[in-house]
This record gives sequence, C-alpha cells and structure tokens, in this order.
Amino acid sequence: MTMKIKPAAAALRSDLLLLLQGALTGAGAILPGISGGLLCAAFGIYEPMMELLSHPRRAFKKHYRLFLPFLAGWAAGFVLLAGVMETFFALFSSAALMLFAGLIFGTLPALLEKTGKEEKKAPWTPYVIAAVSAFLFFRVLSGDGAMSISPSPFWYLVCGLIWGLSLVLPGLSSSSVLIWMGLYSPMTAGIAALDPGVILPLAGGLVLTAALSARLIWGLFEKHYTLVCRITAGIMTASALTLLPANFDSALSALVSVLCFGAGFAAARSMDLAGEGKEKKALSEKGVLI
Repeated sequence: MTMKIKPAAAALRSDLLLLLQGALTGAGAILPGISGGLLCAAFGIYEPMMELLSHPRRAFKKHYRLFLPFLAGWAAGFVLLAGVMETFFALFSSAALMLFAGLIFGTLPALLEKTGKEEKKAPWTPYVIAAVSAFLFFRVLSGDGAMSISPSPFWYLVCGLIWGLSLVLPGLSSSSVLIWMGLYSPMTAGIAALDPGVILPLAGGLVLTAALSARLIWGLFEKHYTLVCRITAGIMTASALTLLPANFDSALSALVSVLCFGAGFAAARSMDLAGEGKEKKALSEKGVLI
C-alpha cells in the first residue's frame, strides 16, 4: 500500500510545481522586460515547448504529463493573476523586476551546468558573445529613441509576429519591443476591449511566427545542443542583468526589492534542486550510474 502512495504523492508534488511555474509564466510574460520564452527556459520547459510547437502530436504524447499542468497553470496565471501582476508592477516596479531577476538568476547555475554535460570541452565563446550582444540590444530598446507608429491591423499583425518570437527566443521581451514601437498600450487596450481588429491579426501573427521559427530552433537543438544552450544562457544572463533597477525610490523600496530578489532566487534554486533530485532518482531506478 505504501509503495503506491509514495509515487502518487511525488507525482502530485511534480504537478503542483508545474502548475505554479505555468502560473508564474502566464502572469509574468505580459510584463515589460519579461519574456515568455525566458520564463519557459528558466523553468526547464523551453525544450519540450519547442518540440511541441515543431511536432505537436509527437511531443504531446511524449510530454503530456508535463504539458497538462503547466499549460493549465499558464492559462490560470494569464487570466487570474496577470491583473494582479500588472498592479504589483505598477505600484512596486522595482520589487517586481527584482523578483523576476531573482527567478532567472536562480536558474542559471543549473542551466550552465547542463550545457557542459553534452560536450565538456565545448568553448564558452558563444555564451559570452550572446550575453554581450543581447545586453547591448536590450539597452537600445530601453533608450530614449522610441518610435511612434500609428496602430492598424497590419501593425497588430507585426505585434503578433514579435510576440511569437518572444516565445521561441528566450530573453526577447515582446512588451519591451512593442513599448519601443509605441504599440504596447493600444494593443493591450484592444485586447482588454476584445476588439477583433486587434485580436485576430495579433493571434495570426503569433501562431505563424511561433510555428515557423520553432521548427528551426528545434532543429538547431537536435544538431547543435550545447551551442544553442549556451547562446540561450547568454541571452538569459543579459536579460536578467537588464531587469535590475538602476535606482530605488527609498531605502525601504531597496530593502523590499532585495528581499524579492532573494525570494525569487531561492524559489528557482529549490525548484531546480527538486527537478534534479527527481531526475537522479529516475536514473537510479533504471540502474544508470550518476
């Protein structure tokens, strides 16, 4: 009887963890500076998600125990928690940014370790180049030289294309790009009003770019796993650095922000350690030496 309860309890904990990760991804991905693909990579769901977008039927059969709780959490987070996160971001932007920076920095040790398992002698040059290039690109987006584009169905299609790219390119924040283009506010207002002139071209662009680019990225993963992982880690590092606030409103704001960073870092590390423990246990049960 006990042998049946323990696996069930472990499966429940795993499902609850995936549900929480999905909720954080759905709630946080609409915030400026946060990328949906970045959060998927931070929570270890990025590669299965790329496989799902590239080969839906095969990937769902292979990873359905992972997708079901994560996608349910994502939907709940987007619908139920996105408004809360937006309010939190509006009232305590520094703390919100530090929370997500902590989540990302907390996942980097496991990701960097993972990139060395396949090819231990592989060079780290791609990681450095990706980190520096992405950091400079994100600084340009956060500068004062913003565009001002008049909204139209065509430009909402472009919004969808950009939003789709942020799902497959970890670190690319569609919100930051759209703010820079001057389209973020009219787009979110149109979504809130359920305007089909906004939603339909937006959805079309998102599906198109995600489906097409996901196949390319998944092909690169299959052929050049370590290289792609290190480029991804470099972009994640740059994205996390750009999230760190340049200044704080007060000493209290700084203290709360540091505590939020610590909470995010600790939560991410504990999730990674739990995942590593689960993976090692599964390998030991198969008789694989680790």
